[in-house]
Amino acid sequence: MPVLRRSAPAVHHPLSAADPAQRPRTAPAPSEGGFITASPSRLPAAPRVGYREVLHVPCARRLLAGTLIGRMPTAMAPLALLLVTADAQGYGTASAEAAVYLLASAVGGPLSGRLADRYGQVKAFTAGSALSNTALIGVVTGPRQTAWAVGCVLIAGTVRPALESGLRALWGPAENSAMPTRAHQQTALALETAVQELIYIVGPLAVMAIAVLLCAQGALLATAALGMAGTAVVVSTPVSRAWRAAPGPADWLGPIRSAPLRTLYLAMVGVGIPIGAITPLAVAAAARFHTPSLAGVLPAALSAGAVLGGLLYGARTRPGTPNLTVLSGVFAAGWLPLTAAGHPATAAVAAAVAGLSMAALLGSAFVVAGSLAPSRSVTEAYALLVAALDIGCALGTAAAGLLPTAAILPAGAAAGAAVLAAAGPPAVTGHRPVSCSTPEGA
Repeated sequence: MPVLRRSAPAVHHPLSAADPAQRPRTAPAPSEGGFITASPSRLPAAPRVGYREVLHVPCARRLLAGTLIGRMPTAMAPLALLLVTADAQGYGTASAEAAVYLLASAVGGPLSGRLADRYGQVKAFTAGSALSNTALIGVVTGPRQTAWAVGCVLIAGTVRPALESGLRALWGPAENSAMPTRAHQQTALALETAVQELIYIVGPLAVMAIAVLLCAQGALLATAALGMAGTAVVVSTPVSRAWRAAPGPADWLGPIRSAPLRTLYLAMVGVGIPIGAITPLAVAAAARFHTPSLAGVLPAALSAGAVLGGLLYGARTRPGTPNLTVLSGVFAAGWLPLTAAGHPATAAVAAAVAGLSMAALLGSAFVVAGSLAPSRSVTEAYALLVAALDIGCALGTAAAGLLPTAAILPAGAAAGAAVLAAAGPPAVTGHRPVSCSTPEGA
């Protein structure tokens, strides 16, 4: 998630701005095709900002913890739904309900982001969390009918609050960013991208533990409780209560009107393909190697590698906007060892290697999306990026189920890299971050 070169004129930079602290943010000009370009300039070395400095920014720890807790349903709900409904309705119906939740979340995320941009995070996220988690509870407390369960799951996924996008809007390149400098922003976004992988490690383990100790229904109720609790923590912070997107006329197309953002979203669909394909391919690998545990080990190893790689990448402050073309190429190459793995142990190590660049790439993609996003719809722009990744994951899962070959892994990531390479490097205008002025501690 690549070092910015100082170059002569006529070479496009990922970030065309003087010191971001010395000029105001200007919204990207409407782009008729390709990425926005601007004259290059020399950037001073960015000051070193570590995780300690980021976590001492007012409200930062509460926002990060609340977002992680509130997003636990993303990893817990599909498995909990499977456990709750498989016995009564069959595995096929249960799997379909879990898929409905994920697809509805991909569709509803941008809507939640748009509502947050329009009406503020407190109204949009509180209402979304109440409806979403009440619908999950309804799966357990309502009638044992397939139509009822599917309806509840559809509502739960569609109105689920876009907490990840909301946090990035608070920390990203908006005029009222809670981070005092661009260096703080980049480190904070890298930290969030890395630690979010813990959701996909802890969440399924928590579901299984609750189901074994109590019951499957208890796991789904705990999922809903965590979702509501995390959202409450986020919207209780002064920065979330005060945050508003920049005013401006309504645009029904929103961030989609931007050609650079459309290109970025298309590339992220390709990036999501191997992330979604790894689970069914892990099941196939477990059968091939006669090692059942490999079905869970490979996805966990991927997430563990992403946590480690993201923390290492974010520990170093870099000037400018990251070069996504290079990062996506590294991500694609990182899958090659897994395609040649001939033993369960080497497959697990190869999956961790593939994950090392994943958090860096995704975090950098969010940095670029925030720089390109119209200031009045920055939360929606982030949510659309999440939706693009979710669509890629769904495509990868389906493709790996139909054609269980590891070649899908580097091929999907390479497709995303090819989209970015064909479009050229995005040169994004700079901005001036504004510090969180509230005196409250994190």
